Amino acid sequence: MRIELSTDRFYLSRHYSEAVEAAGGAPVHISLIPKEDYVASVVEHLDGLLLPGSNSDVDPMRYGQQPLRELGSVHPIKDETDLMAIAAAEKQGIPLLAICFGMQVLNVSRGGSLIQDIGTQKSDAVKHDQGVPRDRASHSVKLLEGSLLGSLAEADEALVNSHHHQAVEVVGRDLVATAWAADGLVEAVEDPRDNCFVVGVQWHPELGWRDDSLSQRLFRSFISKAGGGSLDVGQVLTSSSMR
Repeated sequence: MRIELSTDRFYLSRHYSEAVEAAGGAPVHISLIPKEDYVASVVEHLDGLLLPGSNSDVDPMRYGQQPLRELGSVHPIKDETDLMAIAAAEKQGIPLLAICFGMQVLNVSRGGSLIQDIGTQKSDAVKHDQGVPRDRASHSVKLLEGSLLGSLAEADEALVNSHHHQAVEVVGRDLVATAWAADGLVEAVEDPRDNCFVVGVQWHPELGWRDDSLSQRLFRSFISKAGGGSLDVGQVLTSSSMR
């Protein structure tokens, strides 16, 4: 979940749960209580972990940098809970799908680093914070041949939405970049090791799952792996096209 500091409320956009349910999963929310016993007790009963976006930034101290003036707000209990959940999920070996902030904190958990503010640190960047309508595809990404995302898209390119001011700088251990924007910024990462489903995307597939085929296929592949089945891309594509 996220935290709204002004009201002390945990919350999460409905789109994540709706996308998971539509793909055949049963969504469960994890409160931002950064206690290892609590997080482990919840993750122990899960078949997969989805790390959602956030309106906060990962604390740059976690990847060895000092904060720039353009850094957004940092929510320590968000960072801590997400990192604990990642560790618990990896210990269990369950599938992990990371979205936007989720991909960034996943990368940091693997020892990688982030660009703290695209606008001031990359002068030739395309627009990565598109505004509304949020589900509109606003730029293209190049997909790595042979990657899961490339297989799901059945193409070497895809159109995605974009809602972020930070990006992956140095890719973390056991992760490879599998998608890039036209300006060269990393838009997706995957763990290529055998019997491992760990995928991070910088865009928001939960906003496009009703109409976008790649978003549907990504959620279906995640739920398929969480259900213990082997991922048959052809089967996933066929099922997706029938909805």
